[in-house]
Amino acid sequence: MKKIFLLPLALFAFVACNDDDSGYVAPIEQISEGTLLGTPEAPLGLGGSNQQNAVYVDLSGEDVIPLSRGSWDLGFYSGSSNRVVINGAVAMAAKKLETTDITAVQQQDLTVAVGTFQASNMAFVDSPTGDLNATVFGDIAASEAEASVYLVNLGNKIPTTPADLGSVNTAGTPRGWKKVKIWATTTGYTMQYANLDATTAQTVNIVKDPLYNFTLFSLEAGALAAAEPQAAEWDLKFTTFTNEVFQGGASAGAYFFSDYVVTNTRGGVTSVAIDGDAAAYNAFNLAAFNSGNHQLSNDQRAIGEHWRDVFTRTTFEDVFFVVKDAAGNLYKIRFLAMVSAEGERGFPSFQYALLQ
Repeated sequence: MKKIFLLPLALFAFVACNDDDSGYVAPIEQISEGTLLGTPEAPLGLGGSNQQNAVYVDLSGEDVIPLSRGSWDLGFYSGSSNRVVINGAVAMAAKKLETTDITAVQQQDLTVAVGTFQASNMAFVDSPTGDLNATVFGDIAASEAEASVYLVNLGNKIPTTPADLGSVNTAGTPRGWKKVKIWATTTGYTMQYANLDATTAQTVNIVKDPLYNFTLFSLEAGALAAAEPQAAEWDLKFTTFTNEVFQGGASAGAYFFSDYVVTNTRGGVTSVAIDGDAAAYNAFNLAAFNSGNHQLSNDQRAIGEHWRDVFTRTTFEDVFFVVKDAAGNLYKIRFLAMVSAEGERGFPSFQYALLQ
């Protein structure tokens, strides 16, 4: 069992990817109840300013599982519907082509990318809400003959060079491109994939596993990837994330966020923000939740970036969150820091307690 600490938010490219101001030094708070995660003795393992891991948190088990965020490319949904997602944690993007021929040579399309500040690039990424009815791959074809080829931008490598203190370095050099064709089978999916200039393709069969939200596959390794715990074994994920960004009230398209928190909505977890400071958090109990007008959200971004400020690298002191896990347990969560004691990003901390 590990214990931990946390924080996230981003608006514009230069702020989220490179912020050269000196890092905020966060104090270690004493808590009156519950569990504290993110301590130096039991870190989350996010990876500091490179944030190379996605960190899965199981609130009931007080468990933390850090796994490489770049070890997979496509996720094949294990539920009753047939859906495929791309890895937004490395800024992937994809586009449907007007062909079913995987052997046809294709070219890169540089508009198929995250961070172009064009509203139109939202068509090349999955819905940030986590809605499986709004994925870039859409409805999966029922046969090979019907399946279209997709142009896939594999996003960015995970850097290893630390950022300046208080900044992040989470998007490295391009990972390249693939072309992909997927159709449904009685047990899951069949996929063909290849380099863009290839005239032959590799074929793989993906079998659905009901214990997991998705079966994950690495196009680079040509193999399944063990990059996510079983669906019932995590509630929150600290990660980088592809979200929609706005400028002047208008969409500026898909953009890459660091210091982000995702709720496991596909695993039956929901969450909601509660206005209130530390005193309100300490006093908040199950009766207060039940008597309030608190609507738990199925949007996986309900916590998202709403717990931290990347400009000051501090957590918001006027909000905390309630998370309901798949078993029906309700937890209150308050974020304490998004940086280490030395001011390095990628060391979030938080406290939480079961509502009673």
